Parts: sequence; structure tokens; C-alpha cells
Amino acid sequence: MSAAKIKKGDRVVVLTGRDKGRKGEVLRALPKENRVVVQGVNVVKRHTRPSAGGEGGIVEQEAPIHVSNVAHEDPKDGKPTRVGFKNLEDGRKVRFAKRSGEVIDR
Repeated sequence: MSAAKIKKGDRVVVLTGRDKGRKGEVLRALPKENRVVVQGVNVVKRHTRPSAGGEGGIVEQEAPIHVSNVAHEDPKDGKPTRVGFKNLEDGRKVRFAKRSGEVIDR
């Protein structure tokens, strides 16, 4: 199993598709399916049936998008960047933006 390059809470840029260029935060990561759910991206309408106590109707929600269609947003300039891993002096393994060298993990 490889380390996750995109995790929940990361800021990403959509590279392809109808939402190309849009930026958002990762709401959920689905590593087994290689997909992520990004806030405000790939919004679809779901027709839901009324259930116990809840109302039915047409609900808009984000659908998963393939992880290859998104890239990390560089912390310095906001452009798409690739992600690398490096070990710090204190022994922690962190992700960093290859574009600027900035550490992504806190």
C-alpha cells in the first residue's frame, strides 16, 4: 500500500473535466476507489425518497472525482503542483510541494 498523496482537508485544483480550474477542499478521500470528494466540484442532483422523518426531493451534492484529475494547490502561489515526500531532521515524514518546496503537512 502506498502513502496517500491527497488527504481529507487538502486544497486541490481540478485539472480536467467540466470543473477544470476550480479549487476546493477535499471533503472525503476514498483510497480503495482512487477517488476524492471535493467541495463545490462535480455537483450532481440526487432524487431522494422521503424516509422516516426526513423530506424527499431533489438534493444537490458532490460526487466523487478520480484522484488523477486533481492536483494539490501550491501553498505559495495557488497553482497545481505535484507532491513529494521527505524526512525532516526531527524524524517526521512529511509531504511537500515539488513546485515551491513548501511543506504541505503541518
